[in-house]
Amino acid sequence: MADWAIITGASRGIGRAAAARFLQAGWRVMNVSRRPCPEPGVVDVLADLSVPGWEATFTPALSRALGSSPGRVCLVHNAALYGHDDALSLDAEHLRRVLEVNVVAPATLNRLVRGYLTDGSSILYVGSTLSEKAVRGAASYVTSKHAIAGLMRSTCQDLVGTRVHTVCVCPGFTDTEMMRENVGDSEAARANTAARMTYGRLIAPEEIADVLLRCAEMPVLNGAVLHANLGQIET
Repeated sequence: MADWAIITGASRGIGRAAAARFLQAGWRVMNVSRRPCPEPGVVDVLADLSVPGWEATFTPALSRALGSSPGRVCLVHNAALYGHDDALSLDAEHLRRVLEVNVVAPATLNRLVRGYLTDGSSILYVGSTLSEKAVRGAASYVTSKHAIAGLMRSTCQDLVGTRVHTVCVCPGFTDTEMMRENVGDSEAARANTAARMTYGRLIAPEEIADVLLRCAEMPVLNGAVLHANLGQIET
């Protein structure tokens, strides 16, 4: 029996780093995203989580890959949309799309994967420092990441009596494509962001991947919101 990590958005950033880390630890890995994962050996299920109906592609692929008796399964909810928006002028369609990827897709995947969660399995949510606070100009993302923390806590309670655990890992400023797209890809922009960390540097995606693997292997963290942010300077 093989242990499986099912990771959304493993085509880049934290998701890709997590795929590489789980593979290194001997897990098999399935990527669920619009683009394939560049890591060799990953099973790709190409699906746009913002468009309802992706389950028709995912469900048979899940059955083919895992079979009837998998080992441990770690479901990692990593894919997310980030938009610059304002709480007082949010466009409804835009908000629905963000919530579809960031909240509805994880809830749907929980239901679809539930039957494969053997003893020792886990459901991991990639939250954010914005799961517990807010900044200006990111209302839909902040709202969805708060919801993810709530969904994790509900998951913990609804898994009572099983040997399946759940954690919400909240990264700080991580040097990913998404971060560069939103704060700028210049040396100055990255340095300005790094200056907001007590360590004076950005987090590497591989560091968050290490945290995710540890969470998968440590049921004592069940129900925890775990901040992995190098310490942010509060202003």
